Amino acid sequence: MGLSMPVGTAGPDSVRTTARQWLAVAVLALSTFIVVTSEMLPVGVLTPMADGLRISTGTTGFSLTITGLVTAGVAPLVPRLLGGLDRRLVLAVAMVVLALGNVLTAAAPGFALLVVSRIVLGVGMGVVWGLAAAVAPRLVAPRNIALAVSFAVSGVAAASVIGVPLGTLVGNVLGWRAAFVMLAVAAVALAGGLLLVLPRLPRPSASASTQAEAPRGALWRRAAVLTGLMAVVFLVTAHFAAYTYVRPILEERTGLDPAAVALLLLVYGVFGLAGNFAAGALAAHRARATVLLLAVGIGASIVLLALFGTAGVPTSIAIGLWGLVYGGLSVAGQTWMTQVAPDRVEQVTGLYVGVFTAAIALGAFLGGTIVETADIGILLWSAGLLAVVALVAALVGPGPAPRSRPRNEDAAPVGAP
Repeated sequence: MGLSMPVGTAGPDSVRTTARQWLAVAVLALSTFIVVTSEMLPVGVLTPMADGLRISTGTTGFSLTITGLVTAGVAPLVPRLLGGLDRRLVLAVAMVVLALGNVLTAAAPGFALLVVSRIVLGVGMGVVWGLAAAVAPRLVAPRNIALAVSFAVSGVAAASVIGVPLGTLVGNVLGWRAAFVMLAVAAVALAGGLLLVLPRLPRPSASASTQAEAPRGALWRRAAVLTGLMAVVFLVTAHFAAYTYVRPILEERTGLDPAAVALLLLVYGVFGLAGNFAAGALAAHRARATVLLLAVGIGASIVLLALFGTAGVPTSIAIGLWGLVYGGLSVAGQTWMTQVAPDRVEQVTGLYVGVFTAAIALGAFLGGTIVETADIGILLWSAGLLAVVALVAALVGPGPAPRSRPRNEDAAPVGAP
């Protein structure tokens, strides 16, 4: 299998996944949704948030850098530090930590407490996101592993579909602080939900963690792992350099009002959710081709925005395409990692999430620096160039081999050599 199933979850002989097991996956997906919405909400409320904190939009955007850096440090450490702890309990505690971070953000009078709040939030995010994709396969029957992983990380795309636009609307009506309070309440509720519906999830057994105690650097020495991480770093950096400042881009270049911005972010998110499931299905058999396709799409959408972002229709097309292709990146990159390191799923997932969120931090920092020192046009062209670099990295390095569809889907594992 490559992934073992603990007592209380679907085992290797399971033919179907039960309704309760799908409920567990759904609560896990909602948790990733709240985690990523908490991280990304400043994108949708950037202008009023900056006004409320009496700082510039560029400085406010750096809050994503703080969260990304903390998550990048926490996620790779999680599998090594947890030992035999029940992953269900760990996930629930992490959601409470996330709630605390959101409460502190809502209460922040200025940049200092904002920094503290985003550090706390980054800790909770690193644990939840770092474990979600590794836990999801343990909740379902083998035939449903690929779908379960896509479903679990669909919270990343759903955060754009519902979270950021809804948060933007709440921010417009009740104030941006109220939006963060709502996220805190939801995080506490989901902490209880995780305890209720997830089975006990101790450390994966030997078949899934044969090298759990091996030096962490061993994963870096796998060329296919390194290639995937390089492609993800450049793509995520490109995306967040531009996307962190999408509200001022749409307000200043396209001339949209706050309601129109919220609507266009909803369009972005709807396409992103579709891209998540489409890319998950494609990446299960063609992971490298999927990442290459997404790299082309991300670069094209940003360049389209740079060229025609002052007109409404081309901007809408660019935003929709951007959501579609970026929405699939998280699951496609995750699939790449588990296929090239099926023996160390928790470890490679933690490493992947750490690198992914570090790239979020780098992108937000790069975007903020360019916005503060140059202009939005230069920001978009710089992001487009980074997407091209990612495409080259994914093309020239080794990656997962294409996989044919097995005749017996019930026995088909994910990441099997």
